[in-house]
Amino acid sequence: MGLHQAIVIGGGIGGLTAALALHRQGVPVTVHERAASLEPVGAGLALAPNALRALDRLGVGPRLRALATPHPAVGVRHPSGRWLARTSSAAVEAYFGDPIAAVARADVIAALVDALPEGTVRTDSPATLVTPGSTDEPAVVRTTDGEQPAGLVVAADGIRSTTRGLLLPQHPGPRYSGFTTWRAIVTPGRHPAAVGEVWGRGRLAGVVPLADGRVYVYGAALAPVGARAASEHAELQQLYGDWCAPVPQLFALAEPDRVLRNDVWELSAPLRAYHHGRVALLGDAAHAMCPFLGQGACQAIEDALVLASLLTPSTDLASPLPAYTAARLPRTTAVVTASRRIGALVALRTPAATLLRDTALTLAGLLPTRALLSRSTATYDWQPPALSGEV
Repeated sequence: MGLHQAIVIGGGIGGLTAALALHRQGVPVTVHERAASLEPVGAGLALAPNALRALDRLGVGPRLRALATPHPAVGVRHPSGRWLARTSSAAVEAYFGDPIAAVARADVIAALVDALPEGTVRTDSPATLVTPGSTDEPAVVRTTDGEQPAGLVVAADGIRSTTRGLLLPQHPGPRYSGFTTWRAIVTPGRHPAAVGEVWGRGRLAGVVPLADGRVYVYGAALAPVGARAASEHAELQQLYGDWCAPVPQLFALAEPDRVLRNDVWELSAPLRAYHHGRVALLGDAAHAMCPFLGQGACQAIEDALVLASLLTPSTDLASPLPAYTAARLPRTTAVVTASRRIGALVALRTPAATLLRDTALTLAGLLPTRALLSRSTATYDWQPPALSGEV
């Protein structure tokens, strides 16, 4: 493998999007994923307008838009069922020019893999950075096939990124947010009328319709790091059993052994750069964030488009990496901060604090639709750069 070829470490959404974007630019690329297969994960994903535009650039947007299930309105409710704030999905699409498309994470993975040349993604293939390379020397990655030189390494190896640890050993690494999450996909027979989130004291739940009658349901609650229940299914009934429909009913439908529980970690201290030598950090490896803004995967998708747009196979793949950091670090740091602020509102637990929060949400919900939606403009109005190999 020469200086005009790339290696991607990690076969998640960020890594696969980067591979496809590089492929569209004419850069030969291989993805190494340590898992034995790209197994479907029981979770949904909200593709906001900024991510949808990027996926359109790659030619997979139409496939994913077709899988999104339309619903009339979204918003935030009190556990009693009282709406605190809501807006219509049509208003979101009219204001931003694109909807928020809810799809299964497995469907996004499948769309990206299917768009790549056969053999691009190698599963059961752990890869470790040996040296980041320099202007004069290639990066080197150790794989099951031995050490491979590369003109570019894209480290999309997640929040526990070993690549980041090698490049930035002084960085404090991820910090526990205080929240744990549960996720499941269920099939209730028909989509619930009330969708969106329900906010309580120190916890929330969300309901997202998917294709084929499925529903993605999730919860987040303050909990000690590493805490686990004998039965996560029973834990959900205890936490949400007296909340408004359809939250407890959907959690009850979840198969107990398919409920995913994960603690939420974030990179609260920004990295000083998203590149070093011939290595670019991407997605959670660069800017892991709390999920409360729904932008984790969306920002990884943005990373991939920006990185690829700066590269061509006829030039040194490392030369544009400072521009990648300059373009992505300020934006993603702002999104990480905004996500953390929303998490702080969810974390409120005292009656006085939650009453104040809920009152503020209710008053915000009385604002004209344009005023309410304008608060998301900085995030959703992002436009992807052009690629030379757009389809």
